[in-house]
Amino acid sequence: MTTPADLNDDVRDPELPGRLLLLERDELVPLLRARPEADFALPVAACPGWSVRDVLAHCAAALTRVVEGRFEEGVFSPAANDRDIAERAERGNAEIVDELERGLTEAGPVMARADGPLDGIALGEWVHAGDVREALGEPGAYGGRSLPEALALLAALTRRQGRVALHADLDDADEPLRLGEATGERPPGRFIGDAATLVKLYAGRPVEPGPEWELAGVEAGELNIFGD
Repeated sequence: MTTPADLNDDVRDPELPGRLLLLERDELVPLLRARPEADFALPVAACPGWSVRDVLAHCAAALTRVVEGRFEEGVFSPAANDRDIAERAERGNAEIVDELERGLTEAGPVMARADGPLDGIALGEWVHAGDVREALGEPGAYGGRSLPEALALLAALTRRQGRVALHADLDDADEPLRLGEATGERPPGRFIGDAATLVKLYAGRPVEPGPEWELAGVEAGELNIFGD
C-alpha cells in the first residue's frame, strides 16, 4: 500500500505501476461486466469522438502492446490508436473487457523491468478508467482505492520529466503533494482543492472553474503531461 510519505519519494518504485493497474483491474472490470451492452456505446466527454467501448479498446490494445513488447514507429499516435480500435471492431464487448483484464494483470511486471519509460502508460490507463466511469455516471470517477498509488505515480512522473514545480494541498490527502522539479528559476505553483481535480488538470481533462479549487503561479496548460 502507498503511504503519505511515498507520495513525495524521489526513488522510483518499480512495482508502483503494476500495483496501480491491479487495483484498477479489481475496481473497473467487475463494474464493466455488470453494465448493459448499451452503456458501451455511450460517448466519453474526455475523449471526443470515442465511445466507452472505444476507450476500453484503446486501453486494452495499449496494455497488450506492453505485454508483447510491440512498439513500432508511431505507436500511440492518434492514427495508431484509431487502427488499434478498428482492429477490434468485430469483437464483442465482453472480449474487449477480457483483453483489458489480461493487460491490467500482466503489464505491471513488464513496466517494472523497463525501468521507467512505460510508467506513464499505467497512469494513462488509470485516467482513462476515470473517463469511462464518468461517462457511465459513476461517482468518484477519478478516485477510489487506487488514488494514493495514482498520486504517487503522478508525482514521480512529473519530477522525472522536469515539469514545473507545484505544491498541492489536497482536501483528501493528509500531507501536501510535491510535483514537478524545483529549478530555482521560478517559485513553485500552488494548488488547493481535491485530488480528482488535480489529476484532471494534469491529464488535460476539462475542469469547471469554481470556489472548490485554486491554482496559482502556474497555468493549467503547463501541467498537462499527456499533451506533448
